[in-house]
Amino acid sequence: MAASLWRAVMGSSSSGGDDPALGGVEFWHGAERAGWLTKQGEYIKTWRRRWFVLKQGRLFWFKDPAVTRASVPRGVIPVSSCLTVKGAEDVLNRQFAFELSTPTETMYFIADAEKEKEEWINSIGRSIVQHSRSVTDGEVVDYDSRPQPSPKSKSEPSE
Repeated sequence: MAASLWRAVMGSSSSGGDDPALGGVEFWHGAERAGWLTKQGEYIKTWRRRWFVLKQGRLFWFKDPAVTRASVPRGVIPVSSCLTVKGAEDVLNRQFAFELSTPTETMYFIADAEKEKEEWINSIGRSIVQHSRSVTDGEVVDYDSRPQPSPKSKSEPSE
């Protein structure tokens, strides 16, 4: 899904708020998290430094940090399609590396420092949980507010 959305964005010439692949997210202000990461390319596996913006369940990337309403992202990942985000130094043999996986692919990123890596992992992880399609609001059960069965005493016979 990330790849198909990425292709939709790359083929788009409209501004971000109008493109259905971008979900109407106003990525140019009020980001949950923004900053530089080095990203491995989708087809040619070279490493490129990109400006990332996490907002409303989508991770956008741009060539430079001067993001405006007219900016067209180089790509976007809907975090609701992601399964995990975790450190990947051992996989890539590079400091400050982490991975983001979907059912069909794994993407790799490198932060500039350990603290930034942890902050990105935490922010993306929170966003995955918040925007997960596996549990909708109607399916959430508040166990604290449900009536609790009265506990049987040990002397009562069981049925």
